[in-house]
Amino acid sequence: MENIILKVYLQPKSSKNEIVSPYRDGIKVKVTAPPIEGKANDALIRFLAKEFRISPSCIEITKGHRSREKTLNISTSKSLTDILNPSKHLDFKG
Repeated sequence: MENIILKVYLQPKSSKNEIVSPYRDGIKVKVTAPPIEGKANDALIRFLAKEFRISPSCIEITKGHRSREKTLNISTSKSLTDILNPSKHLDFKG
């Protein structure tokens, strides 16, 4: 198992779930869920798990539970390039 640290800038209450673009030293992600009672965090984990084709239990928010800037720990047998390969998984809009 490999542990990958990924920084995410989260924009809740968007019109759709999407990975928008690289952002600072991470990625920017939009989710439709509101930032109420952890709903946006849950939506982020479920969305990224689907995009990266891994289980949601492999993704943990380690920093930024109540902030838009989050640090995620991703435990997977896949490599970082397999997960973040734009041609396979990410459709950057920017």
